[in-house]
Amino acid sequence: MKTLKDIDIDGKRVFIRCDFNVPKDEFGNITDDRRIRSALQTIRYCIDRGCKIILASHYERPEAGQYEEKYSLVPVGKRLHTLLKIKNELFMANDVVGPDAKEKAEKMQAGDVLLLENLRYEVGETANEEAFAKELASFADIYVNDAFGACHRKHASIYAIAKQFDAKHKAAGFLMSKEVNFFSKVLENPIRPFVAVVGGSKVSGKLQALTNLVSKVDKVIVGGGMAFTFLKAQGYEIGNSLVEDDLLDEARAIMKKAHDLGVKFYLPVDFVVAPEFSENTAVKYLPWQEIPVGWMGLDTGPASARLFREVLNDAQTIIWNGPMGVYEMDKFSKGSIMMSHHIAETHATTIVGGGDTADVTARAGDIDEMTFVSTGGGASLKLIEGIKLPGLEALEL
Repeated sequence: MKTLKDIDIDGKRVFIRCDFNVPKDEFGNITDDRRIRSALQTIRYCIDRGCKIILASHYERPEAGQYEEKYSLVPVGKRLHTLLKIKNELFMANDVVGPDAKEKAEKMQAGDVLLLENLRYEVGETANEEAFAKELASFADIYVNDAFGACHRKHASIYAIAKQFDAKHKAAGFLMSKEVNFFSKVLENPIRPFVAVVGGSKVSGKLQALTNLVSKVDKVIVGGGMAFTFLKAQGYEIGNSLVEDDLLDEARAIMKKAHDLGVKFYLPVDFVVAPEFSENTAVKYLPWQEIPVGWMGLDTGPASARLFREVLNDAQTIIWNGPMGVYEMDKFSKGSIMMSHHIAETHATTIVGGGDTADVTARAGDIDEMTFVSTGGGASLKLIEGIKLPGLEALEL
């Protein structure tokens, strides 16, 4: 992959597509700035080379064409300026390709940084409109994609804009390069035993990833709500637990494929069950054979945690994507927290998919113990599935 170092950027205007879609609390304060910090290396590299730097990112899903303050990137701009520690002011545009952004871009000096407003305020962004992409491209001589967390989406700032630059004037940023190289290396040539831990609520979102992983790993651990689809596929009672009845055949096919390849396939052996999904509900710790009719499993239980620790003991490479339960609620977070601890305690190379999984490791206090924590949950899943990401494809055109 061609990176920033492979092209001439000295003194040029550089457009960097970042992923600043960071979590905030109810007061609008940033609670985790990992994605902002991950972009610093690329931005500083451009500052050191006297570039004029235009940064762009989306934030959540505002209604296109409408400005809402809660979706503004102003808090990101303030945090970015603090982290960058630059003498120059960090300019913040009030729009994306409007008069304010253009005026501020015109006045930029070498080493200046301008952050555009939320890309998704513009209808053309998610529609991958060429006209909008051309307006964005007019800001710069060089296009850099450093938004791994968004490069599985065919949006204007990811895909259409890259077509406006030839091969000598576009490249991947350092974060993007690091993410892709890490996943590619691990999936193509892992140190064995190689264990995949896959959780989350639904099989449908991870069906292709699971199918692909089964042929690459030595062991698979399945947890979270998706485990119930596999249990029901074997004919077991799961009460009112989350299940995808239309995927029972696919679940059986994955388990058969694992069996035929000699891959060990592990499901939880007990659950934290409740009659309803609520913080105040009564809970029981039961083996899966004893889930009462009308109750639902909301987290893996203590016996499963001990089993999974044994499974992970001899691992040399672990890839983890998806929590083990409804971790957002303390009562049902122990399975996910214990999984994080067990993975962190191994001597393996540990790769954590972004999104919820990264959030779990942060809550568990294990994030610094992991070898690599991805900034993109959806994008890392697509890489595992073996799908070509639009953001990478556009850089090669």
